Amino acid sequence: MVPFSGRRVIAAIAAGTLVGTVALVGPATASPNNNTVKKLTKAVTVKGVIKHLDRFQAIADANDGTRASGTPGYDASADYVAKLLKKAGYQVTRQQFDFAFYEEFGSSFAQVAPNATDYAEGVDYELMDYSGDGVGQGQVVAVDLNLTPPRASTSGCEASDFATVDVVGKIALMQRGTCGFGDKVANAEAAGAVGAIVMNQGNGTPEANPDRYDLFAGTLGAPVGIPAVSVSYEAGAQFAATAGLVLRIEADTTSEVRSTENVFAQTRHGRTDNVVMAGAHLDSDPAGPGYNDNGTGSAALLEVALQMAKVKPANAVRFAWWGAEEAGLVGSQYYVDGLTEQQVGDIALYLNFDMIGSPNYVFGVYDGDDSAQQGAGPGPEGSAQIEQVFERFFASRKLPTVPSDFTGRSDYGAFIAVDIPAGGLFTGAEGIKTAEEAALFGGLAGEAYDPCYHQACDSLTPVADGADPVLYRALNKKYKLRGNVNVHALDVNSDAIAASVITFAYDTSAVNGVPGKAPGKGKGKGKGHGPKHGHPHGHSWR
Repeated sequence: MVPFSGRRVIAAIAAGTLVGTVALVGPATASPNNNTVKKLTKAVTVKGVIKHLDRFQAIADANDGTRASGTPGYDASADYVAKLLKKAGYQVTRQQFDFAFYEEFGSSFAQVAPNATDYAEGVDYELMDYSGDGVGQGQVVAVDLNLTPPRASTSGCEASDFATVDVVGKIALMQRGTCGFGDKVANAEAAGAVGAIVMNQGNGTPEANPDRYDLFAGTLGAPVGIPAVSVSYEAGAQFAATAGLVLRIEADTTSEVRSTENVFAQTRHGRTDNVVMAGAHLDSDPAGPGYNDNGTGSAALLEVALQMAKVKPANAVRFAWWGAEEAGLVGSQYYVDGLTEQQVGDIALYLNFDMIGSPNYVFGVYDGDDSAQQGAGPGPEGSAQIEQVFERFFASRKLPTVPSDFTGRSDYGAFIAVDIPAGGLFTGAEGIKTAEEAALFGGLAGEAYDPCYHQACDSLTPVADGADPVLYRALNKKYKLRGNVNVHALDVNSDAIAASVITFAYDTSAVNGVPGKAPGKGKGKGKGHGPKHGHPHGHSWR
């Protein structure tokens, strides 16, 4: 799952191709009779899921500890998934695309003159995504700043903004507003600047509009050749007022075009004008193996697909393993952007499984009807009915759930944006478990759902990889953990995935009105999503 700020790793699609492969025979363990919730959930075992999960860990171990898109670890993960699905008899496709890869390894920001001062990342500044690698030191030059309320700003948006100032060999100080951060920094680089600072805009009031005054994390959208940082409005105004100011920016980054892929496996049976899609991102954050994020979702979805490989559903089921999710939801967006209007209409619904085994878990179900009245609002028409299928499953196990908001941080976002009903499961990331949630699910209140989120310790050996040993001893007393994964949460959610996929494989009528059929019965007819809803999502780019 991508972080709220979208920092560390981000990507922009450059180009792509779709490569098909021919499927062969089904797995010996699959049964054509795994066509009901009871049968499929019995066939999908946590032991089977963990087998795949441990394989992902082994792949990371053999590839510098990561399975991030654009790395050999990701390529090996995609090969593993595709090979098993091909052998199981699915129609397997591998959708390749190039993307601008960015990874941050470290940075520093300091005042050299008139008063030597070191600034703290995350407190005083943020290195902007796609910042160039290297060192930029020089006198600070303000570029078309407007510090008088209401502070409408076009600072750095035009090449002409640099015509009246000399930024050659210097640090350009620009103000947020009007155009993208990337436009500002690219214009500064073209004018000869060796570094760039983007200060917040300062429009509105600090009380009513803190997001326009505080320190912010932003993306340049594409690689640039000079280091670039963001600062708060107050810090930027102080820089502008300081005579003889010399600053130094150091950035250790990698920014280049790399190739990655999505992997799809579609059933050979079922109507293709009412496709049920289920997806999980396959890539890890570059910092670690991604044992929970998202080894859990990928492994569970893979085991479900393998165990229903011989089922002949009423509706075609298209399983998806997304690339470059951690780079900004790139793979799923690329896929959806490439669909025709007819192809969009042929997708009945989308199910998303991202982080389903967090060590300090909650059973989160995406809030299709917005019953919690928080965040993004309801999903498209039919999303509420998807949520109900998951809620009925957990109720049948006498297990509680909590609503999870459609925050736009995972791969459902691209589907929601084109009005495809969506739902899924989530056990929590860096958020903090409340006392109320601990009463429902056990565990430790006041601690993160996943204390190793986007870290090297999201692994089979978290303490050895840097996790807090005291915290993980406490979690192990509360739960049965396997590495950074809660075994109970993974077991239950794997069954929930199986239950939802096999339910909709035979009947989506509650979601979109298309008549379903029982296993072995005739097909229904008709199609239609019903009223459309839109839910835009995006990253901070200007």
